[in-house]
Parts: sequence; C-alpha cells; structure tokens
Amino acid sequence: MMGGSSIDDDWELASTTNETKTVVLVGRTGNGKSATGNSILGKKAFSSRLSSSGVTSTCELQRTVLSDGQHVNVIDTPGLFDFSAGSEFVGKEIVKCIDMAKDGIHAVLVVFSVRTRFTQEEEAALRSLQTLFGDKIVNYMIVVFTGGDALEDDEETLDDYLGRECPEPLQEILALCDNRRVLFDNKTKDGKKKFEQVQQLLSLVDTVISQNGGRPYMDELFTELKEGAIKLSEQQKAADSLKGYSKGEIMEFRKQMQQTYNDQLKRITEMVESKLKEATTRLEQQLAEEQTARLKAEEKAKLAQLKSDDEIRKLREHLEMAHEELRKRGENRCAIL
Repeated sequence: MMGGSSIDDDWELASTTNETKTVVLVGRTGNGKSATGNSILGKKAFSSRLSSSGVTSTCELQRTVLSDGQHVNVIDTPGLFDFSAGSEFVGKEIVKCIDMAKDGIHAVLVVFSVRTRFTQEEEAALRSLQTLFGDKIVNYMIVVFTGGDALEDDEETLDDYLGRECPEPLQEILALCDNRRVLFDNKTKDGKKKFEQVQQLLSLVDTVISQNGGRPYMDELFTELKEGAIKLSEQQKAADSLKGYSKGEIMEFRKQMQQTYNDQLKRITEMVESKLKEATTRLEQQLAEEQTARLKAEEKAKLAQLKSDDEIRKLREHLEMAHEELRKRGENRCAIL
C-alpha cells in the first residue's frame, strides 16, 4: 500500500533499529569464543585465557551499549561442540542459552581458529545444531575466524588461508551461510583495528537481520520458555498484591509458581537431551558410514593405481623385449653380411 506502512513493516523497522541485538557464540573449546565476545563488548567481561580444558563452564550473558547507541547482548557458551561432556550437560546448556535469549537470536557466531584444523567433531556439532534448531538456523549463522595475528605474521589474508586450508565440510558451511565470514585478531592493541573488525561483524549481523525480515531466530522452545517466564512474572506480581494472606503464605505461593516454571524447564531440557542423543547417534552412524565409504574409495583408488602401475610395468617389459629383439636382429643381419 502506497503512502503508509503495515504493522509488520513498523515492527520490522523497530526490530532493526531499536531492539537489543542478541548474538550467541558457539564453537569448539579453545577456538577463542570468549576472547571474541570480549572484543565485541570492548571490555574483558568473559574469562579468557589459554587452557587445555577451556575456561567457560556454563552459558553466560553480557551486555554492552556501543558508541553509536546500539544495545548488544553477547551470550558465550561452554563446549557445546564437545560431546564428550555428555548430552545431559549439553542439553542443559542449550536450554539455558535459549532461556537467556527468550526474545530470539539475531545471529549465531560460529567461531573457528586458523591456528587449529577443522575437525570431524566440529562438523558433527554443526549438524547437531541444525538437527536441533532446524535448517533455518543457517540463515542466522556468521563464521568468525580467530587468529588474525597468525595470518598477519605469515603475510596471508583470510582468502589465502581458505584457498590453502579449507576442507570440504567447512566450504559447505560457508556456502550455507552465504559466505558470511570475518577474521578477528583478539590480541591486537591497535584501537582502529579493534573497531574495524567489530564494525565488520556488526555489519554482517545487520545483513542477517535484514535478510530474515527483521525477525530474530525463534522456534517453539523459545516461545514456550518466553511464555512460561511471562506467566511466572505475572503470577508472582499477582501473588504480591494478594490481600488477606500472610507474608509466609505469599512466599509459599511464589515458591510453588517458581517450582512450576522449574518443572517446565526440566521437561524441555529432557526433551532437548533426548533429541540431542538421537541426533548424536544418527550423526555418529552417518560419519562412520562416510568413513567406511571413504576408506573403500581409497582402497579402490589404491587398487586401480596398483593395476595401472602393473600395466605400465608390463608395457615397459614388452618394450624392452621388443628393443632387445630388434637389437638381436640387427646383430644377426650384420653377421650374415
């Protein structure tokens, strides 16, 4: 309709301009999620240091207001890619992360490091996230490569690195998220460089928001948790205004309401854990089948190479025999003459 805007249009405009942006950092322990979060926040809010066991043990949310007035929530996650921790731990952390981001996620920042090789576990974890949240989660994904200082020391760009080191599964991930990627140097002391890389990332976040119609990622889990939290808040306010009850009785009402919400969290967590177990089992089976197929292909290629080598050897032998025959004939001809 010309000359006006719909409610949806107004909502989308508000979503992209005034709404707090929520980004979630995911990736293997040690890839630099916490350091990247600190770079975005412009302060050391998340614990970040080199450690073989990782530092972040549970989901954590930090907020900041950027110099241009943008409000940003950054959620750091523990090793959601570390399935050795068990599906129960991972399931609880996923639900905790969703609970922190009830209003939805504007971007999922998948953190890799140029210092470490892309692993089969990372591939499996990304597939599990897709299984858990649905294929549309890739529409919200941005790939962040940490270790920009290492590439700079080698006088390489990210394009150089990806052209040289990019395995096929990582190429597929980049293709799925329309090649949205950024290189971060979390060690730099250069203020201009810090600002520029954060701005580049936030520009990609704005692109994601725009391409998704201004709507953050949400699914039934987000909706259920949000509705449960709103209901709890309303019930507790209503309990506080009750007349004719003692403080002890009101406290008991509030306690029961909280327990109802906790039971809801527990039920959702168990559902996520079950789904995660199924996804993990299915992926393990799929990866095992792919590994078997790869080994068979390699064996077939090896046998073909051996056959080819054998044929070349036989051909050489025939040529040598032919040369020898020709040489002997030449000698015999000379002897007759």
